[in-house]
Order: sequence, then C-alpha cells, then structure tokens
Amino acid sequence: MESLGYLLNGFETALTWTNLLYCLIGVTFGMFIGVLPGLGPTAGTALLLPLTFALEPVSAIIMLAGIYYGSMYGGTITSVLINTPGEAASLITCLDGYPLAKQGRAGAALGIAGIGSFIGGIISIIGLVLIGPFLAKQALKFGPPEFFALVILGLSLLLGLMGKSLLKGLIGALFGLSLAFVGLDQSSGIVRFGFGQTELMKGIDFISIAMGMFGLSELFLSAEASLRGKAPEPPKVTGLLPKKEEWGPSMKAIGRGSVLGFIIGLIPGTNSVIPTILSYSMEKKLSKNPSRFGKGALEGVAGPETANNSYCGGALIPLFTLGIPSSPTIAVLLGAFIMHGLTPGPTLFQKNPDLVWGIIASMFIGNAILLIMNLPMANLWARITMVPFKLLFPIIIMITIVGTYSLNNSMFDVGAMLVFGILGYLFKKAEIPLAPVILTFVLGSLLEKTLLQSLTIFQGSFLGFFTRPISGTILVIAVLSLVFSIVSSVRNKRIITEDVEM
Repeated sequence: MESLGYLLNGFETALTWTNLLYCLIGVTFGMFIGVLPGLGPTAGTALLLPLTFALEPVSAIIMLAGIYYGSMYGGTITSVLINTPGEAASLITCLDGYPLAKQGRAGAALGIAGIGSFIGGIISIIGLVLIGPFLAKQALKFGPPEFFALVILGLSLLLGLMGKSLLKGLIGALFGLSLAFVGLDQSSGIVRFGFGQTELMKGIDFISIAMGMFGLSELFLSAEASLRGKAPEPPKVTGLLPKKEEWGPSMKAIGRGSVLGFIIGLIPGTNSVIPTILSYSMEKKLSKNPSRFGKGALEGVAGPETANNSYCGGALIPLFTLGIPSSPTIAVLLGAFIMHGLTPGPTLFQKNPDLVWGIIASMFIGNAILLIMNLPMANLWARITMVPFKLLFPIIIMITIVGTYSLNNSMFDVGAMLVFGILGYLFKKAEIPLAPVILTFVLGSLLEKTLLQSLTIFQGSFLGFFTRPISGTILVIAVLSLVFSIVSSVRNKRIITEDVEM
C-alpha cells in the first residue's frame, strides 16, 4: 500500500504538462530510432543525451527512458514489414513476422506485437513498483565490499555479451576498462594515461564514448549499407487483430514472455536480445506443432516482443536500487543520472522519491501512448525507412556535434567523439562487441573505488570479502557463473564442431 501511495504521487509529477510533453517526445523519438535500421535504443539514447543537460532531472530521465522502451516498439515494424530489424532485439521477430507479412497478415503480426509489448511493459512496471522499494531497503545494508562483489558479478556475466568470439569480447572489455582508468588516480592523485593533455586529467567524458561508439558508428554503418541498395516498399497493414483460435496460444506466449523478460532484466550484464531468444525457443518447444515456427507462427512474434519490452522494466530495478547498469542502454541512463547530479543506488528512493516515482508513473503513460501510436500509425512509421539516408545523415551528424560541444563547450570532446565513432565502426567491422566496452567503462571506476575502500576496511586482506555474508555469497555466485558460462561455451562449441564434421 505504501508503494501505491508513492505511485499516485508519481502520477502527479508525471502528469504535469512539461513532463507529459517530454514523455511524448521521448517515446516518439524512440519509435523513430527503432524504425530506422541500425539505430537501436543505445544509440538513440546516447544521441539525445547532451540535449537533456539544460532540462530538469525528472524531465530528462523521463524523456530518455521513453526513448529506451519506445525504440523497442519501433523495431518491430520494420522487422515485420520489410524483414529488417530496427534494433538487435527485433531480429527474432523477423523469423515469423516477415513470413506473416508475405501471407498478407502483417496487421495481425503488428497487432499482437503491440498488445504483447504493452502488456509486457505494464507487468514489468508493476514488478518495478512492487519489488523496487523492497530491494532498495535491502540494498541499504550494502557497503563497499558488497558493491565491489556486485560489480564483479556484473563483469562475470559479461560473457553473455562477448559475441561469437570470446577473445574479441575480452578485447572490448579490456579496452573499456582501460578507458575507465584515464585521469587522476583516486588514491595517489597521479595522472594516468594523460599523454600531456590537460583535458584528460578529469578522465574521458562518458558522452563522447557513448555518442561516438554507439551513435556515430551506427551512422557510419548505415551510410555504408545505404550505398548497396534500396529498401523494398512495405506491404499494407490491414486487420490488426489475430484470429479467434490464435488468441489463446498468443496470450499464453505473452504471459510467459512477460515473466521471462522481467527476470532476465534483473540480471546485470544481460541485454534485450537474450530474453527474445529464450522466449522464442520456449514457445517453439511448448508448441504442439513446432514446424510452424519460421513460417508464420503468431506465438513466435508475441512471445519475443513481450519479453523484449518486459525486459525494460526489470532492467531498471538494478539501476534504481543498486546503481548497477544491466545493459548498454541502462549504462547510458546511468550516465544521464550522474550528469544531472543524481546517484542511483539504495538511497535514491529515499532522497529523490518524486523523481523515481515520477519516472515509473511516466512509463505507464508512455506505454499507453505507444500502444496508440504503434497500431493505427504502423504504415506511417514504416515509410520513415523510405527517407533517403543522405538527408538524414548530415542532420544527425550536426546534432551530435553541436550536442557534444554544448555539454562542456569543448572541441576536445567533439574530437574524442569522432575518434570513438571511427573506433566503434572499426570494432563492428571486426566483430568486436561494443557492449563490454561501455559496461566495463561505466563499472570500471566503481570497481576501483569500492576495491580501494574495501581493502582499507580489511587492512589490505582480500579474505575480508568472504568474512561478510552478502559479499562472500555474491562473489561465490560470480565465480560459479563464470565457470558455468565458460563450460557451456566450450560444450556448445564442441557440439557445433561435431555437427559440422558429420
């Protein structure tokens, strides 16, 4: 009941005309980003981050969060209509969404995806309301050793983001970790990796890395892809509701996807692709006729799309309660909190209740807006993909340069963003995943800080971490998770090798 009272106060904050406007801007821009192939939620959030600097913190976070879950909706449209995922999590939707569109049932695919996305999003927000404050109270028991253990757990789960090659994933992770150590050492005050540049004494700006590696690199790749051909004309969208006999299986898939996505979102180091893959696999195994999947099964759209959006609410819980980003996009949101002088963690619910509950309430409103925008306007959103990229490219480049410069009035930040944009492009061409880069960069400074504080408490003894029940348990879980991930990776690689040889 206490949470319900706080939520009602949150609606008072979210329903002011200013915050409603920024919520609408956020979800609309998120839909736009999701529809454009290649520009996912991370790139979209990073691109708009500098423009929020002059806003009130609650308005800024409401808009950025709207971009986050709005892009999840938008990515579905191009996946179904033109077999082109707007963002990575919508890749699975192509498997059955596009075959349905070729059968003249694009409306049903988009309709069930919109309904599932709305239900999954609302259920995950309810989970955030019910579980968030409890976890925040429990997190008040956390000290530096516990936060260090949590960071180690998050880093151990990075194996899921390493991509096809563990070596390339480790290269990305170590690169991000090295960037986190640029600047003044927290204990000795010595400048590390400064190379005689005074601008590097304070460290590398998060905005430059996020906008460069995620925003610009995606633009470069999209520009390259646009030179190779033109997107096909999307089919007409008619009949937005499934057939009568399809409602039962689809609603069951939506229910399972909601729970699965929310649970995966709670785990640091994951991303929205994981619950969509797991949901699709689950629906195929539970189906009485699994041969339909890949040929136009509506459950193959309903489950993954629901899990995709349910993941968003779950992923905010570690951010709000522990200050731990569970995905690259959440890492960008963490940067937005810090940029506005806020510290996500156990005290956020106590010190800034209006902000937290205002954001949560705005997500209810944003999901309702997206349901309206996602169904009747599907044809309109699909035609955004027809806009010539040569017109979009210079506009977005100009916005990123002006936005980065205006943050600190520094051309050094602009230059750094361009350098990281080129590096991000090269990393993607070399298939080096960027998720480990941004996550280790964000977690690196927290890792160093909590380690030094913990060693001071334990007088230099590493065994002290295991004398505290919470930190010791988390570290054991981290080690077991790391071992399990390595064993599973080796086993899967061996199975694939054997299949190829046969």
